[in-house]
Amino acid sequence: MLREIKNIKTPVEERLTQPKFAVQNIVAIAVIIAITLCIAFFGVYLSRVSDPYVQQVLAHSGDPSKGKAIFQINCAGCHQGVFTQGSVGPNLQNVAGHKSKVGLIYQVTSGKTPPMPKFQPNPQEMADLLSYLERL
Repeated sequence: MLREIKNIKTPVEERLTQPKFAVQNIVAIAVIIAITLCIAFFGVYLSRVSDPYVQQVLAHSGDPSKGKAIFQINCAGCHQGVFTQGSVGPNLQNVAGHKSKVGLIYQVTSGKTPPMPKFQPNPQEMADLLSYLERL
């Protein structure tokens, strides 16, 4: 008699053990995780965009010739000069094609990608550097 009672499943348990409902549960969990990740990435992006330094940089129009000079002084040692073929640092050809302006600003100023040092040019200099990087 006890064996028969142990094998009885509630209606909820019955539904959860059917393959159709198991797949629906997995899909629902995957959707929830995807939405959570999107919200997290969007939140990080908004926090970067709202940064006063980033706003100041984006408010300036950059001069690519001044940006090239800044690049040669501060970046060319690791990114091999104006040809930007990376030696210590990566190749920067078309870097603006796969990183946003905000992403580039964060990359340059954060110092969170060793061996690249933290570099904090003034907003006009950063705008100049961005305008140069966008033309690579």
